[in-house]
Amino acid sequence: MKLSPPQLPLKQPSPFGFLIIAMLSIQFGSALAKSLFDDLGPWGVVALRVSFSALILFTIWRPKLHSKVKTHFKLILAYGIVMACMNSAFYAAIDRIPLGIAISLEFTGPLGLAAIKSQQWRDVLWASLAACGILLLTPLGSALGGSLNGATINPVGVALALLAGVFWALYILLAAKIGPALPGIEGLIWGLLVGTVMLLPIGIATAGSALLDPKLLAIGAGVAILSTALPYACEIAALRSLPV
Repeated sequence: MKLSPPQLPLKQPSPFGFLIIAMLSIQFGSALAKSLFDDLGPWGVVALRVSFSALILFTIWRPKLHSKVKTHFKLILAYGIVMACMNSAFYAAIDRIPLGIAISLEFTGPLGLAAIKSQQWRDVLWASLAACGILLLTPLGSALGGSLNGATINPVGVALALLAGVFWALYILLAAKIGPALPGIEGLIWGLLVGTVMLLPIGIATAGSALLDPKLLAIGAGVAILSTALPYACEIAALRSLPV
């Protein structure tokens, strides 16, 4: 009698691993995106990022317009609008202020959300340490319109980075709802389609024929993968098993 080998249980991927991948990917994507600003401007880049992400994920997963999508249409609409606003505010910010300062300021959104949602003193302690890190990375005088290494920091850029942080916090809340509501990453794909409808006309109007440059399109596809498709899919997966 032939005995089959014992089946070992498959180890589930760590949600923390998903988040680390997401964080690293977004930062590299942001640096790549800024390299396109001289040719496409922030609106052209954000339009490419969102629309390419929607195209790539829709082609791979081919989601169906089933009853769950119709049931959660308002949630998908809100998720897509917040995602588009978050990306637009952030790209408008890094068009005006250094990337590192913008990222530090934007992080106040999820940091504040973590502090508000916290129910343990240890969580508040870690959030406080992270807040200290933001202050160390972002000189207070620079963030308030002073100068950094002799360069003046644009106060509008600071305000836009903080606004992006608010939208980031809202995005996390909505992503935590849309993940369980729809299978796989369908919620992300439909949300990206909403964002594409919002941003692509603006991108075409501002960037014009530059959006047809094959080289710029190739870099834009890279931005879409690094800044949206990969990290947002990882965040959706992580939020299924981690509290907000």
